[in-house]
Amino acid sequence: MLDKTRVDYIPVLDFAKFVNGNLSEKEDFASDLQWIQEKIGFYYLVNHGVDKDLINAAIKQIENFHLLPIEEKFKLKVDENAAGYVPIKSTIYVTSDVAKNDKHDLNENYRIVKDRESDHPSILAGRRYTGPNKWPSSELLPSFKNTMLEFFSAMETLGYSLLPLYARALGLKTDYFKNYFTDPMWFTRNVHYPAIKGEKNQFGIAPHSDHGFITLLPVSNVSGLEVKTQDGTWITGEYIPNAICVNSGDFMKKWTNGRFIATPHRVLPPKQERYISAFFFNPNWDVTSAPLPGCHDEQNPSKYEITTFYEHLCNYVDRNYSISSGGKALNS
Repeated sequence: MLDKTRVDYIPVLDFAKFVNGNLSEKEDFASDLQWIQEKIGFYYLVNHGVDKDLINAAIKQIENFHLLPIEEKFKLKVDENAAGYVPIKSTIYVTSDVAKNDKHDLNENYRIVKDRESDHPSILAGRRYTGPNKWPSSELLPSFKNTMLEFFSAMETLGYSLLPLYARALGLKTDYFKNYFTDPMWFTRNVHYPAIKGEKNQFGIAPHSDHGFITLLPVSNVSGLEVKTQDGTWITGEYIPNAICVNSGDFMKKWTNGRFIATPHRVLPPKQERYISAFFFNPNWDVTSAPLPGCHDEQNPSKYEITTFYEHLCNYVDRNYSISSGGKALNS
């Protein structure tokens, strides 16, 4: 049972209760998610169906990638397509509305997008964040590509499995989101947070909210994540073995007209090396942020500029990432 008398914690949801529950139990579960999304914006998901050994194997591959010599990683450096290696100190989250961030973030990441064929319409159109990916040499990392593709496939399946739950939490039919995710524009940040001490007001990732629909993050046993509650308190994320941390982003906030919140969070520089994979599950590129049914009326008009998801994503990355790292920010 959720404690709905307080908002200073990150709740745990057992996904098996939704998948295997009867109709009444599913509706109760959706009601719990609605409360979480309106009051907290973060939760831990257990019994989610993603194999723990696959998660561990993927995290190990991410570690192996970041242990490569810097010259090998720079061969895969991110370009205008926004897939590839992003060096340390490449971001300053100027879009944050909870902090004035003026120091570069202390993380390096390897951005991998949904793998598409070379003749996919989005690739032929030159659309950013749609590929092609840049993969490390199989001689250096022989198991990397196959392991990561298997892991991302499992995470994408989980994302699809959550759509009926989010639809019911918004009072919509379970299949409402089906046509909005026929070619989801998901991508991943596969991150190394080095164990180094930052300057004052410098973080692994500075206070920000995520860009998209939902973020799926397998929980690390190395601490660092902090979440800002609606009363202004920063709370530390827990280590819950085999859980996936889920939070909603700015596009979800816009799409629900502010009903579902995009909660600010940050990552402190860790005391030991930290490796994670953040999976950003997003709708098709041309889906617009026009408020969903039940999220606006004459008394509650649309609060945000209506854009496509692609426009929204480009604006977010371009403002926060340096020119040399796939964005257009001049603060590099």
